[in-house]
Amino acid sequence: MNKMTVRDMDLKAKRVLMRVDFNVPMKDGVVQDDTRIRATLPTIKYVLDQGVKSLVLMSHLGDPKKDMKKAQEKAAKEGKPFDEKKYLEGKHKMAPVAAHLAKLLGKDVALAPACMGPETEAMVKAIGPGGILMLENTRFHKEETSKEASERETLAKALAQYGDVYVNDAFGTAHRPHASTETVAHFLPAVAGFLMEKEIEYLEEKVMKAPAKPFVAIIGGAKVSSKLAVLESLLNKVDRLVIAGGMAYTFLKAKGLSVGISLVEEDMIETARKILAKAHDMNVHLFFPVDHLVTKEFNPDAPFRHVARGGIADDEMGMDIGPLSIEKFTHVLRGAKTVVWNGPVGVFEFPKFANGTMGVAKAVAALPDCVTVIGGGDSVSAVNKAGVADKMSHISTGGGASLELLEGKQLPGLAALKDKARTGGCGCGCK
Repeated sequence: MNKMTVRDMDLKAKRVLMRVDFNVPMKDGVVQDDTRIRATLPTIKYVLDQGVKSLVLMSHLGDPKKDMKKAQEKAAKEGKPFDEKKYLEGKHKMAPVAAHLAKLLGKDVALAPACMGPETEAMVKAIGPGGILMLENTRFHKEETSKEASERETLAKALAQYGDVYVNDAFGTAHRPHASTETVAHFLPAVAGFLMEKEIEYLEEKVMKAPAKPFVAIIGGAKVSSKLAVLESLLNKVDRLVIAGGMAYTFLKAKGLSVGISLVEEDMIETARKILAKAHDMNVHLFFPVDHLVTKEFNPDAPFRHVARGGIADDEMGMDIGPLSIEKFTHVLRGAKTVVWNGPVGVFEFPKFANGTMGVAKAVAALPDCVTVIGGGDSVSAVNKAGVADKMSHISTGGGASLELLEGKQLPGLAALKDKARTGGCGCGCK
């Protein structure tokens, strides 16, 4: 990676401002999955071990305004009362996250009431040597995500007062040009944390720039439209491409096969045909499901039957790949030296239709001498549920960010960090 990291800075007695991605699933004020918190621990511990004066952490936790509106509408539709304070405390306030982090570190983590303001400024000044302060959810401030650069700068300048060095270890939000992820990097010496470094090492260096061959990609999920840029980018890199999940049915229909009432984006059928033609011209081998588990309704308990490709009746929908497809994809993966997997191959959230995704997870995990990179929330859940997470080379913490890297896009939060070439004589504390 050509960006400076915390290793390149002299942090002793410095005030460190760090953006982390603690946007974890919450239920009634309890952290449900701390994967993202644990992923940042190496950077946090390293910073503290350098003898820093203070460490101020900041993160978003959902989008309070948008998410609360949806929750209110749902409560109204169901005729239930809505307690705004209870909702915000249980879903969007950082207090439970700060407490969880404190438990993992075995060290107190103080919590500020906001990201800026006199009370927060006073708490920052009062942090003792090596102390940790977590700011409240950045997205309680409209300036964080504002489209107006001047508004983002207002928050960024306030945040910059809390540190001598800015560390970005929030890969999951690196694709967002927000005040705490990108704008603040223009007001302080800005470097990457270890998680950011690892994400870039795998997704950019080992997958996009110099993948070991053969390179196989598995792209699943619901819609072609959401993965179109990824598919087009990967066609220029891979030797074999597996397309599965709901998006496969748009391709199967484009190929003239019966898909019944399966999820199909009618306006993407012509695009699917163009991708098929491009793959043929580029000698990239495409693979689709050869059998399916189908039902007549989208229901976790619906009765299902197993059919071969083309055997889906007019009133049936595909819910998962069948055993022949698992066997086929396992064979496609054989001999691969680089594998990237993004998106489930079936309706993974329904246990009856999770076997295909579980089968792919186990097949990827069993590959010898292969760089295996997992991106996307459901793919991550799959390898965790299959008990094979520790068999993977890298599991990305950023769904949207990993997709944009695979699309070949530049991430604003990463681009704003200092280049390694700019070392020596810059007066920022570089080693």
